[in-house]
Parts: sequence; structure tokens; C-alpha cells
Amino acid sequence: MQRDMELIRKILFAIEEKYVDTWLDSSELLIDGYDMKTIGYHCAILQDAGLIAYYDGLYGGDELVEFGVGRLTWNGHEFLDKIKNDTVWNKTKETISKKGVPFVLDAVKEIATAITATMIQTAITNL
Repeated sequence: MQRDMELIRKILFAIEEKYVDTWLDSSELLIDGYDMKTIGYHCAILQDAGLIAYYDGLYGGDELVEFGVGRLTWNGHEFLDKIKNDTVWNKTKETISKKGVPFVLDAVKEIATAITATMIQTAITNL
């Protein structure tokens, strides 16, 4: 399965919005256009990347039956904060596409940080 950064962003938003106390189960992370297997896979790799604290899948045979996730980690919050703004996210994707940069986590972080810094500098200059 290929990694889908749009889905990763949507999952991080959903966890930030819905997580309260212990964990979220798969029924709380329904995302239009994606099946449970795809969402579960992306939650698993979010844990691998250190962006969420917990992932556990329940399998029946070879099929994912349900899964649960924990909270965003500090790094998860930091990453989401960098890509939360739609303008920053769209400019990040555009830059990656135009420059032929791989759509990987580190590239997204760096480019989103640079775009945000430019926006801040422009805002300060226009005071």
C-alpha cells in the first residue's frame, strides 16, 4: 500500500479533534473516501513515525476487523501545526510537485516550515 499524505493529514486532524482520554477506535476515525484497512495502515505508520502514541489492530483471519489509536505525540502536534493551515498545505504540495521533491515527511516538514516563516516575515514587514 502506498502512503497517502492527504489521508495522514486527515487522520491527524481527526485524532486531534476527537481524542479525549484513552483511545479512539476505528468507528471514530471514519474518513470519507477511505476504507478501514487503508486508514488502519496509515495509523500504523503514523505510530512508526512517532506521530501517534499508540496503534493496535484486531485481525480476524487475514482481515483487519477494527483498530484503536492513542493520542498525538508532541511530534504529531508539531507536524500537524505545520500543515494545519490550508494555504501552507497547498503551497507545500505545490512546491513538492513543481520541484520534483519526494512527498516524504521530512520534506513536508521543511517546506511547510519555510512557507510559514515566509508568511510570518511578510506579516512583520507589513506592520
